[in-house]
Amino acid sequence: MSRTFLATLHFDGTGFVGWQRQPAGRSVQIEFERVLERLFDRPGMAHAAGRTDAGVHAVGLAVSFAAPSTWNATSLRRALNALLPKDCWVESVHPMQPGFHARKSAVTRRYRYDIGVDEAASSPFRRRFEWALGRPLESDALRSAATLLLGEHDFRAFAAKGAPKPHYRCRLTLAEWEARAGGRGVSFHVEADRFLHHMVRMLVGTMVDAGLGRRPLADVEALLERGDNAEISPPAPPQGLYFVAATYPDDVYADEAEEAHAGVHPL
Repeated sequence: MSRTFLATLHFDGTGFVGWQRQPAGRSVQIEFERVLERLFDRPGMAHAAGRTDAGVHAVGLAVSFAAPSTWNATSLRRALNALLPKDCWVESVHPMQPGFHARKSAVTRRYRYDIGVDEAASSPFRRRFEWALGRPLESDALRSAATLLLGEHDFRAFAAKGAPKPHYRCRLTLAEWEARAGGRGVSFHVEADRFLHHMVRMLVGTMVDAGLGRRPLADVEALLERGDNAEISPPAPPQGLYFVAATYPDDVYADEAEEAHAGVHPL
């Protein structure tokens, strides 16, 4: 008999081709499922709240998986962190109701994009974790552009080309720029019910061009009306992007009192 759990995963995306397993390259999913197989002595499958591109990081990626009923959340977190590679870390593990799925059950997803505008952004201790732009941005232009994105829109112009989708509409409940501490630059915070492939990076790339005076603010609104991405700015580089969190309805979480009496697997 098995139970469903939710892990909150952090990872440095520098050495990964992204979350999802690929024909070639090291993926976070492969590493996570490899650990599940070692722990349970059988193949395990993990589902994440969102896919991340190569080089993109996570500070709160929701990952669901099944474990034998002899395990509880505390022992699972300890075991996962003992066996995962050093560029991955599990912040927490929670028991979930049967049928929970990290992607299908999610209500919203949140990302953050960090940009360094100071000269020190080019430091080797920073440039793999942010966009080392090294130039000032017009904050009013950034804020005004972000405001235009709020609400429900067709984001076809901000999606990478690929197989056609049933629709390209996303509802953004958060889209704001914030100054980073110590004059290091700015961060873009965005939350939505769904995101399209490369959408956040394309939004950031276009807003940065507006913040640098390379294109008028009106372009952002005009792009929302377009049916293609022919006039989009280049996407922002992946290393500045972080998956921050996914939100779920309260009723998908299992009773913590029940968890306290669950079996504890000996480690």
